[in-house]
Amino acid sequence: MEVILKQDIEKLGFTHDTITVKDGYARNYLIPRGMAVIANPTNRKVVAEIQRQQSFKAEKVKTQAETIAGGLKDMKLRIPAKAGTSGKIFGSVNAVQIANAIKEERNIEIDRKKIVMNAEAIKELGTYKAKIRLHKEVLVELEFEVFAE
Repeated sequence: MEVILKQDIEKLGFTHDTITVKDGYARNYLIPRGMAVIANPTNRKVVAEIQRQQSFKAEKVKTQAETIAGGLKDMKLRIPAKAGTSGKIFGSVNAVQIANAIKEERNIEIDRKKIVMNAEAIKELGTYKAKIRLHKEVLVELEFEVFAE
């Protein structure tokens, strides 16, 4: 079944994308939760009109995301953490701490949900990489170091 997404859904698509999913997933999950609508001719025309009206706004948002990406590209973050003598961290480093470190260093606010870390939870000292999706077409890879306080 073809549906039009009303919002960004991780690993599925972005707002106003027309995608094909299984009938049950569309009827029982996406449509009842207001995440998608059936891709009939009427809804396609509505989405086309919305996209036409928002095209100049989208270009501005993309340019702004590229500007932020330029500021983050060469950045080397250092995140302090309390650790034992073996190098294990008490707790873990997550996307919230990375977002806070970026705000402190460059005064750029990034939503924690836009930060995707390669490791599920960082529990040791060392150097790691995270990806920041600022826009659906702008992805920045950020290297950061976790060091003992």
